[in-house]
Amino acid sequence: MKANWEGEEFALQPFGPAEKMQAAIKVWLDYFAEQNKEFYLVGMDAATAEEFKKYPTEFIVEGDRDDFDYVYRSEDLIHLAGRKFHSKKNHLNSFRKNYPEAQYLPITEEIITQCKLTINGWYKKHSQETPDDPFIGAERDAIIEVLNNFSELDLKGGAILIGKRVVAFTFGEQLNDDTAVIHVEKADPEVRGAYPAINQAFVEDAWSSMEFINREEDMGIEGLRKAKESYRPVKMIEKYSARLKN
Repeated sequence: MKANWEGEEFALQPFGPAEKMQAAIKVWLDYFAEQNKEFYLVGMDAATAEEFKKYPTEFIVEGDRDDFDYVYRSEDLIHLAGRKFHSKKNHLNSFRKNYPEAQYLPITEEIITQCKLTINGWYKKHSQETPDDPFIGAERDAIIEVLNNFSELDLKGGAILIGKRVVAFTFGEQLNDDTAVIHVEKADPEVRGAYPAINQAFVEDAWSSMEFINREEDMGIEGLRKAKESYRPVKMIEKYSARLKN
């Protein structure tokens, strides 16, 4: 798999048997050489990074902190117990007190329509506030594409409604035997406590049988990093990039 961002093409981690990884690296090197482009691969796990270090050609392999995944215990996100989650519990209790009519529902086709209307409204406002940010439109398009193909992707999702208005929604999937991964979580910033409310409700409803919840990376965004660290991750999944050494 490969991708392109702002004119730069880059490779994504190969997947398959470990004994074929060295051959996969060669395929990538040959491809970039044929395209007369600089080799660049991002988002690989620690095991794949070791394969690059063993390859005959020398690479610069670096950890990318902005791309590290945050992993939490599901029971922590459900119960928010103890002093370390005191502020989160306060925000959640405030939300429940201020919006007693709010209800959490698993995402259905009818709710998907409401989610799309909501996300379009949010992104229209965000794009007006930061018109030069190319990420805003790309993220909006990706979320709409997922919502348009929700059942085919076999995802689980949840939304919080106040009346008929979606004020928060999220979706994810089971990653392995003990971990679920949450891909997207969006909430109206003007509804205090909507983020902790959707976080807690979705994990309790959909993923209480999982031991861990992977909430993905912070992309180096300061506010997002602060928010993800505040939930006290139990571990980080390190990811790496690789370039050819000159």
